[in-house]
Amino acid sequence: MKKPDIPVTPAVRMLRGTDIGFTPHLYKFVEKGGTRHSSAALGVPEHEVVKTIIMEAHQEGEPKKMLAVLMHGDYEVSTKQMARLLGVKTINTASPAEVEKATGYLPGGVSPFGTRTSLPIYIEETILDLDRIFINGGKRGFLVEINPWDIEKALPLIPLKVGIKP
Repeated sequence: MKKPDIPVTPAVRMLRGTDIGFTPHLYKFVEKGGTRHSSAALGVPEHEVVKTIIMEAHQEGEPKKMLAVLMHGDYEVSTKQMARLLGVKTINTASPAEVEKATGYLPGGVSPFGTRTSLPIYIEETILDLDRIFINGGKRGFLVEINPWDIEKALPLIPLKVGIKP
């Protein structure tokens, strides 16, 4: 049986360019399925599936600043805690149009690797305690399995603790 072709996305190009080992995983994308669907499709714990959330930080009198947050699939970002840690008035999720404009990826297929614009990347620090993670490879229905510490080889990460169990 022939292996499925791996999508060659900007994320895959970046990972290959930094010699980060990864294992590709394709699954049938379901609109609004989120990490619950992808973890079930791959048969892995949702806690090991890491979502890339594009957010906007707002400070009065200043233009909004886009940023990325890497979070466990079964957790949410405490925007109140994050705003407090970053010293901004509010933080909210970016609109789908803003996500695509900043990253070059469609929502549901956003990878922290190979984004169109360079964004500060915050990571829930407990992700770094895992042996492996599954993170988007730059296309809907495509995750890459990597060691979380390898992310730091390719991206400047800012660890913080803002994850909350819904």
